[in-house]
Amino acid sequence: MPKLTNRSRYKAPVFVLGSVRSGTTLLYHMLLSAGGFAVYRSESNAFNLLEPRFGDLSVRRNREKLIQAWLGSKLFQRSGLDADSITAKVLAECRDAGDFLEIVMGEIARSQGVARWADCTPEHLLYLPRIKQTIPDALIIHIIRDGRDAALSMEKQDWVRPLFWDKSRPLFASALYWEWMVRKGREGGRKLGADYCEVSFEKLIRDPRETLTQLGRFIEHDLDYDRILKAGIGSVSKPNTSFESAPKDEFNPIGRWRSLLDQDELAKLEALVGETLQELGYALASQADAVRRQSAVRRMRATYLDYFNSKLWLKSKTPLGRWVQTKNLSWL
Repeated sequence: MPKLTNRSRYKAPVFVLGSVRSGTTLLYHMLLSAGGFAVYRSESNAFNLLEPRFGDLSVRRNREKLIQAWLGSKLFQRSGLDADSITAKVLAECRDAGDFLEIVMGEIARSQGVARWADCTPEHLLYLPRIKQTIPDALIIHIIRDGRDAALSMEKQDWVRPLFWDKSRPLFASALYWEWMVRKGREGGRKLGADYCEVSFEKLIRDPRETLTQLGRFIEHDLDYDRILKAGIGSVSKPNTSFESAPKDEFNPIGRWRSLLDQDELAKLEALVGETLQELGYALASQADAVRRQSAVRRMRATYLDYFNSKLWLKSKTPLGRWVQTKNLSWL
């Protein structure tokens, strides 16, 4: 049974989501810098990690385990909340991940004297149905970046582990992960109607005023760019880059692939994800069609998409997945 809410749109929670290394942190920090949002500089991991790990939160014992783990993590330390107070509230009112996020972020917002909060956990892009089921008025912003730049940045930070026989090709596994995430997000977003919008990372960088004006209309919030620059929270003033820093007035995260990929790498990458790049309006720069027809390319693409789907299913639906989540809690 879907939950009901009577919040006005200008108070609705905002989720800034996208594939990793696609500008989610920058856009999230822009929202925080605009004012009126709770400042919480951390991913919540409520839907992608906490709920899969602790299961049905309508069961009190599961809530007890959840809050005990959360209080021992950096997620709690960065919240500024009182442990006893938030524990009592979670145990009394939480029944699912949406409740948990509403309780925690609502308390942070209240303590800071603001009426609204936003979440920036990139992997929540894979959980749009669950987000809308448990937080019906949630507004989703999906930021999309050129997959060639996103893949290079992921490779730089070792975000995606290639399959054991592909150890020398993390770039291509990263590109396929980007495509998988973007397609999952767009597929889920199409079902959300007016509560979902997409924004281009490149447009945000090149024309921030106009892009933020459009987003401001979508979420019904004043995203004044001058005020954002003045507040300068996080990556607004210090770019969250995977590459060697350049002077701020020379920083340009767009089109790095043009100088960092050789022609063979570019052709292989575009053969793997070129159709999605073109669907999103990105022009290809290689003779990818001939490479795309190679059986090895088709096989690699199919293998990784099956692999990512299987990992998501195991993580969300099986005891083994819950065991893995126990291990993952150590870095929160």
